[in-house]
Amino acid sequence: MIVGTGNVGSSIAYALLNQRTAVKELILTDIDREDAKGEVMDLSDALAVAPSYLKLKAGDYSDAKDVDICIITAGANQKPGETRTDLAKKNSKIIKEIVEAVMASGFDGIFLVVSNPVDTLAYLTYQYSGLPPERIIGSGTVLDSARLRYDLAKKLGVHPKSVHAYQVGEHGDSEFALWSLATIGGEKIERLVSKTDRTQIELDTRNRAYEIIRKKGATYYGIGSCVTQIVNCILNDEKRVLSVSNYDDNNEVYSGFPAVVGRDGVERRLELPIDEKEAIKLQRSANAIKATIQEVA
Repeated sequence: MIVGTGNVGSSIAYALLNQRTAVKELILTDIDREDAKGEVMDLSDALAVAPSYLKLKAGDYSDAKDVDICIITAGANQKPGETRTDLAKKNSKIIKEIVEAVMASGFDGIFLVVSNPVDTLAYLTYQYSGLPPERIIGSGTVLDSARLRYDLAKKLGVHPKSVHAYQVGEHGDSEFALWSLATIGGEKIERLVSKTDRTQIELDTRNRAYEIIRKKGATYYGIGSCVTQIVNCILNDEKRVLSVSNYDDNNEVYSGFPAVVGRDGVERRLELPIDEKEAIKLQRSANAIKATIQEVA
């Protein structure tokens, strides 16, 4: 089920339809029911030529009872000049209504939160739902890590899938790259890319969303593909390492950090040997998320 059929929700649906996935049925719901119906009609036109066949329908929260994954994309859009934390007060109320309605249906699956600020909203979903923390997943820094790998791949002249690097922490202004562990074919990226270039690439990665929003008003294609990857990982029990927003026991917040993702949700958050400077940045990022939660709690 996808809750919210705006640009992000419809892009996720389109990405799922155009890849070979384990999804058998996709339910779209939105406060604007006619919009959800229109999206289903438009998507259905592609079923005859799509690589996968799945059932599509416009539904409501009562349909959540039997779904495996509830993807939440609903909420106010981030406007030019607006930070992700500016969205918190507006979207926290929307999330509460959605989660309570979904849980009232008898839902017993996994929440995949995409709405921003995603780390704050993933935490609130955990609080509102009463589900175990491993069954609440935020899209986290999966998209940011994809942006980081793409920029590094261009710099190094390799395929992005050959770059192993993560952007971690808050999906927002305090996120950063784990340079100490970044590699290509086992070779340290710190040895291949100068500190000046690494600093610029990290800055570009952090500000990419703001730049896209300034130019076209919203971002949705990249996150559509990234969420599809997370959905596949869950339904196929792939146990892949993804920098989703997952529960940090030490700080009692959700943040983007490499974790093993499978059929039951987040199986474990990795304990990586990051250096001291990175540990400090990670703590600062957790503190920023905590501050946002306190503003809306």
